[in-house]
Amino acid sequence: MTDRSRIYIFSPSSAVRDKPAVRRGIARLRALGHEVELDPAVFATHMRFAGDDETRLAAIGRAAASGADIALITRGGYGLTRLLPQLPYKAIAKAVKGGTRFVGLSDFTAFQSAVLAKTGEVTWAGPAVGEDFGVEGEPDEIMQACFGDLVSGQGEGTGWQLPASERKEGFKPVKGVLWGGNLAILATLVGTPWLPKVRGGILFIEDVSEHPYRIERMLTQMLYAGVLQQQKAILFGQFNNYKLVPHDKGYRLKTVVDWLRTQVKAPVLTGLPFGHVPTKVALPVGAPVHLAVEGRDAFLLWGHRH
Repeated sequence: MTDRSRIYIFSPSSAVRDKPAVRRGIARLRALGHEVELDPAVFATHMRFAGDDETRLAAIGRAAASGADIALITRGGYGLTRLLPQLPYKAIAKAVKGGTRFVGLSDFTAFQSAVLAKTGEVTWAGPAVGEDFGVEGEPDEIMQACFGDLVSGQGEGTGWQLPASERKEGFKPVKGVLWGGNLAILATLVGTPWLPKVRGGILFIEDVSEHPYRIERMLTQMLYAGVLQQQKAILFGQFNNYKLVPHDKGYRLKTVVDWLRTQVKAPVLTGLPFGHVPTKVALPVGAPVHLAVEGRDAFLLWGHRH
């Protein structure tokens, strides 16, 4: 594996509305030396979707058949949940086994969860072309470095600093399968065949434009369904772009985190650099990982993956 790879770009969810951003992202990836191939339907539009269901299913099939090193989404949005029964799981699994890494976030959580549930194969929570590589300024350095590690196959883990209030001494390392992604999508999949049944896992979650009470409501659904109690650790990524109101009267995201800690025995850690934010790491969804904490320094380690 080299630092320069074949990247196949496709649109499995919402239609691309900011075409200049996606074109900037494509140009940046090419400037980095990657060979970039665009799916024929990358800019397709049908209502709010990137083409009708058949068009997007065909795009996913082409991504799986592309032989690319990386299959990267243009953007998230909405649309993958309605495709889950028809996804070409055998072709996707064959592609992953052949070395293709499917990368994305947000609505792509539905794809990643379903692929893990149905095939057990690893996909990657990471950037999208438009919002990450297509920014008008310079793309985030950490995001680019983590993507570069993913491309080269050199990534062995990630780390971040916990808030001072979460400092831990004597933390016993935790081992488990890393899974998760966008909380709204995960909550939507509860009770369906597309939510992976991960016992003793390490669950990471993130979301955007969701008020803390909505976040709590979704977590409550996963708690009452018995999902959260089965995890060895729960990692909060970034929850942003929401507005508190006067009648919250002190109710905020920390309130939700504190409440969750009274409901589960597993450690609940915050600050994971992943979500709808510029600084995001790349995470192997479905891979066995080690979680370690030393003081305020948290580490997720998955070792060298071939």
